[in-house]
Amino acid sequence: MKKIGLLVNPIAGMGGKVGLKGTDGSDVLKRAISLGAVKEAPEKAKKALSKLVEIKDKFKIYTASGLMGEDECKDLSLNYEVIYKASNKSSVTDSKNLLKCFLEKGIELIFFVGGDGTARDVYSVIEDKIVVIGVPAGVKIHSPVYGNTPEQAGSLLFEVINGADLSIIEKDVIDIDEDAFRADRVEVRLYGYLKVPFDRRYLQNKKSPTPQSDSDAQVSIACDIIDDMKDDVFYIIGSGTTPMYIMKELDLPYTVLGVDIIKNKKLIKKDCNEQDILKTIKNERAILIVTPMGGQGYIFGRGNQQLSADVLRKIDKKDIIIICTDGKLKGITTGHLIAYTMDEQIDKKLKGYYRVKTGYQREKMILVDNK
Repeated sequence: MKKIGLLVNPIAGMGGKVGLKGTDGSDVLKRAISLGAVKEAPEKAKKALSKLVEIKDKFKIYTASGLMGEDECKDLSLNYEVIYKASNKSSVTDSKNLLKCFLEKGIELIFFVGGDGTARDVYSVIEDKIVVIGVPAGVKIHSPVYGNTPEQAGSLLFEVINGADLSIIEKDVIDIDEDAFRADRVEVRLYGYLKVPFDRRYLQNKKSPTPQSDSDAQVSIACDIIDDMKDDVFYIIGSGTTPMYIMKELDLPYTVLGVDIIKNKKLIKKDCNEQDILKTIKNERAILIVTPMGGQGYIFGRGNQQLSADVLRKIDKKDIIIICTDGKLKGITTGHLIAYTMDEQIDKKLKGYYRVKTGYQREKMILVDNK
């Protein structure tokens, strides 16, 4: 029976919908809660673990109390043992103490749920001593130690437990400075490497930027969008450098890494969270403009959680415009784009082929899926 260590960071991703671009630090967490943020990581943990229910007699999970793992295992009737009593408000200290328990227990594989900050915590204690699989639950997930989705992380663990012959390779642990990120600066640092069972069907790529040589294409995309803008309609401008060029060409203030709203080519609201968007557009028509995350292909569910299922429920599918340069598309190796909102109805609505704008009056048909 395989010994699996489970670490769930229950606060991972709480800053997303409320527009805080992360949840590192107690002050940011308090602010997120005050803005109405809720825990989503435990539910993502269960989505991942549900892939293992049919083979539950082949492994035993060792974990922490409460939402750090115990509750999720109990809900799915998995075989588990609590080896660490977590504090009422789980913290980095709890995560690191649990990871030390994994070393003492001779755990064969660590299944951890969180974001880039959680991957850093795992590396700080485990280094290359134990193989890991990450379940994506953070706001920002640059590190390629994670599955594309919680379900795919679970499927990868299923393969490992069933004895699949997979190579073990080292993958980067990358994180950004959240304070700089909130100030629209991306400062990325490599912290080390974790060992991961490699199967390209399930693991995500490393986050990559749009090639600098694509700036002319970004301007031409922006001009195409602006020339086609309709009067008295809200335009929700998603995060990323390609949408940023729309705001620059209109000479409007903008947030590179957030979500802005314009109407009649004037700024209505800058750096919006989920509730800002819902209160602004109400039941009026809104056109949403998004660009995929470089290297990974996410258009929803990574780095722009303020574009939530509730927001997307208000927007007609035909009013979603995807923009992306050819250079960026070439770096997305999945062959399709990903929309993963945790809402099956919305994910189903979003699936299908879209005309992706790649230049002025230039488009490519690209599939959007939820995996």
